[in-house]
Amino acid sequence: MNRSEESNEKYKQPIGDTDPAGYATDPDFQDILSRFIFGDAFDQGYLDEKRLELITLVVLTTNQTLPQLKAHVHAALNVGLTPVEIKEAVYQCAPYLGFPKTLNAIHEVNEVFKAADISLPLESQTQVEEDSRFEQGLAVQTKIFGDVILKMRESAPVNQKHIQDYLSSFCFGDFYTRSGLDLKTRELLTLCILCALGGAEGQVRAHVQGNVNVGHDKETLIAAITHCLPYIGFPRTLNALTCVNEIIPEAN
Repeated sequence: MNRSEESNEKYKQPIGDTDPAGYATDPDFQDILSRFIFGDAFDQGYLDEKRLELITLVVLTTNQTLPQLKAHVHAALNVGLTPVEIKEAVYQCAPYLGFPKTLNAIHEVNEVFKAADISLPLESQTQVEEDSRFEQGLAVQTKIFGDVILKMRESAPVNQKHIQDYLSSFCFGDFYTRSGLDLKTRELLTLCILCALGGAEGQVRAHVQGNVNVGHDKETLIAAITHCLPYIGFPRTLNALTCVNEIIPEAN
């Protein structure tokens, strides 16, 4: 099977038999796009279709490319992701993108769900109480990153300690503790969100280490970042790979 045939086959698996709209106006560009995404990047590494679609969802949410996000919500359902998994992937973006962009993405997800007769709201995935979210969040945070979190909290200036508290209670307490996606998946998605953001290389390095700590190897991270490439471009991809190589050097 040549690259063109392979890209057509891979495209149909999540998207279906409908030809991309771009062929009506820009067939040359659509050929380049389809063959690169589905003939090249989609075929690198050993991530399964579900994880690839979860990565696509969070990267498109980060980019705020909402028409493409809507198409990939359909694709996510087609490859067997549950509505809860899809929603949780988008929710995971909130600490890094802020609420407005995440709400934009949630709106698109809900539109697809309504059209598919998926009843809303979905079952709650909350696992913390108001008086335990900080402690449970800090526990998850230290599970991922180790004692460096406690040292970071201790060294924070007094007038900035509330930010460390928010990080533990909001980012990790409100989101990482939720059911619907496991810890390894959330940490991999977080890395992809940060890679897509650009300008967050310090956090990318931290979450490369976090991914290693939860059990992901270098090849998994490279496969995930490669899948991001068509959506985030080469500069951010190369910056992300530099961070990976700094934390996990190639063996001599």
